[in-house]
Amino acid sequence: TEQERAEWYWTRYIRNFPKGGEITFWDRSWYNRAGVEPVMGFCTPQQVKDFYRECPKLEKLWIAAGIQIIKFFLNVSFEQQKQRFDERANHPLKIGKLSPVDIASQSKWDEYTKAKNQMLKHTNTTDCPWIQVKSDCKRSARIASMQYVLLKNDYEGRNLEAIGSINPDILSVV
Repeated sequence: TEQERAEWYWTRYIRNFPKGGEITFWDRSWYNRAGVEPVMGFCTPQQVKDFYRECPKLEKLWIAAGIQIIKFFLNVSFEQQKQRFDERANHPLKIGKLSPVDIASQSKWDEYTKAKNQMLKHTNTTDCPWIQVKSDCKRSARIASMQYVLLKNDYEGRNLEAIGSINPDILSVV
């Protein structure tokens, strides 16, 4: 929004951080600045450079303050993405899920791949690593991601046998 353009980039995300005892899930989150925005021309190269300088420092501060951040990168193949987009374009219950940015992304696959690789290179830290999830099969990707979260957190009644082990062919820490 125009309001967000006038603010420090991180404000739009910080205002939505979870309160104590809460959890939030974000699709892309602040990482739009490293992926979608530069590829689609929604930000400047300097803004991307600033993002790469600021992001690891801020994530480290947030973690030190007690906020747990788990960064999943859901990898989908070009073919699977095309199939999903075709279904969204033609299925009457999914037609609203296809945006102009989605449509343009197929022709910009190589640029998105380059942006993804730069993002992983500049923002993967020991404090806040990226977890890559092969997601051509949504069900397997979701199960592995849930297992990761459940195994990473100790809680009353946690049953490791019921959680099971993560398939390393689906999920890996960068």
